[in-house]
Amino acid sequence: MSTLALLATAPTRLDPVKLFFDADIVVQAVMAGLIIASVWVWAIIISFSLRMAGISKRTEAYERDFWKAADIDAFQAERGAKEAGEIPSARVVSAGLGEWRRSTAAKVIDRDGTRQRLAGVMDSAVAQEADRLAERLNFLATVGSVAPFVGLFGTVWGIMNSFFQIGSQQNSSLAVVAPGISEALFATAIGLFAAIPAVIAYNRFSHRVNQLEARMQRFSDRFHASLSRELDDA
Repeated sequence: MSTLALLATAPTRLDPVKLFFDADIVVQAVMAGLIIASVWVWAIIISFSLRMAGISKRTEAYERDFWKAADIDAFQAERGAKEAGEIPSARVVSAGLGEWRRSTAAKVIDRDGTRQRLAGVMDSAVAQEADRLAERLNFLATVGSVAPFVGLFGTVWGIMNSFFQIGSQQNSSLAVVAPGISEALFATAIGLFAAIPAVIAYNRFSHRVNQLEARMQRFSDRFHASLSRELDDA
């Protein structure tokens, strides 16, 4: 086919679907993997946003009612047991109360030892809750760092294939080279499309998890101070 014929049949605008199906099988595999990763990234972004919004709202309501409660044991038995699976602060309180009951069950109470154990148990509970919230963020970080390189691999492979086509057809005109290069570059574009939202979401969600962890730590410290005063009166 002549160069003029190739130019006449060339597309006048970018068609991503055609670029995908016209690409080499290796480049298609790279694109498919990146598209799946991108869909997964957006699923995590949407689900995590909804989850964090719900947790923040319920945590605020729980902590407000907690400090108003006259009997913490009764409040936790009624409210904390029901919402322990949804509110991280409720699980921190459960861990603290559990250690409190164990440490104060003896006839002779070791006040300093009890304070240290309470602090250790609640700090551990706060860290565990933060880890639980952030467990799905690793995928965002992985996609954000790896996807551009995977797309670049597809691009390099596609360009190598384009040069091979030049050699086999013995024609180095732009009409011969351009389609293959555009297909190859499309792989990098998909890699960036997957990576950019992943990086933005990872940074944003990490900040929100850190904020919630700091809030739980402040709540834990305040609860520890309340239990410490109870020890002084015991």
